[in-house]
Amino acid sequence: MRTRMPWTDQTAAAKEWFESLRDRICAEFEAIEREAGSDAGFDYIPWDRETEDGTEGGGGVRGVMKGKVFEKVGVNVSTVSGEFAPQFADSINGADADNPGFTATGISLVAHMANPHVPAVHMNTRFLTTQSAWFGGGADLNPPIPYEEDTEAFHARLRAACAAHNPTYYERFSKWADDYFFIPHRGVARGVGGIFYDHLECEDLDQFERHFAFTRDVGEAFLDAFPAIVRRRMGQEWTEEEKAAQKEWRGRYVEFNLVYDRGTLFGLKTGGNIDAILMSLPPEVTWS
Repeated sequence: MRTRMPWTDQTAAAKEWFESLRDRICAEFEAIEREAGSDAGFDYIPWDRETEDGTEGGGGVRGVMKGKVFEKVGVNVSTVSGEFAPQFADSINGADADNPGFTATGISLVAHMANPHVPAVHMNTRFLTTQSAWFGGGADLNPPIPYEEDTEAFHARLRAACAAHNPTYYERFSKWADDYFFIPHRGVARGVGGIFYDHLECEDLDQFERHFAFTRDVGEAFLDAFPAIVRRRMGQEWTEEEKAAQKEWRGRYVEFNLVYDRGTLFGLKTGGNIDAILMSLPPEVTWS
């Protein structure tokens, strides 16, 4: 049996970083609202993870803002621990029915925009430990009305973040995003991609530092790229037809998140906060 390292200090360091990234992202989004003449701000709701045996299971903070530019944006941070249910443990890297223990810390963000010319976006990064320890995450752009300029700018910034760490990362992780963020029953992509990575294994402290540095750069790339796109598009006028198309497009986003998304399943299977898990769902949506 593989010996499980405690990774206590490393989990704490990752948690601190995710919380600091949350603070900077939320401050930037609130600044955008001010530029649009809105006084909207984030409401922060702490929550504790419920466990079946009543033991301490960690928790997190759900941050939500509804404003003039951001129709609904959620930024969640959480740090949870416990044991996977036996039937779920076998599906998780480094876990099984005999070794169901885990810890997980991360940040997750989804923004749905009022203006259909401004793309929706998803970003998350996380550090998990079972009998293994690894980083995962990524970011992807989801425009109802795609603009090549925005797509290229988003990908260019993620490409640069990847190149600073491994020349193969962008090609591998952008393809992974294209494959993952796909709706099989519709035969369409959820958006215009980005990067997605998982199981960047940490077998020792050197690997932890390397993968943690990459994960931090993914967060920095998102913070650099997405607000610039929002500012570029948020003043554009839109028609009722474009707004209707946005709401129908959001239906595809809902279908993916409820049927295929691993993060949604992980949260539901580990006793996460329901409102935090489902904050990814848009405020208004239609199906034709």
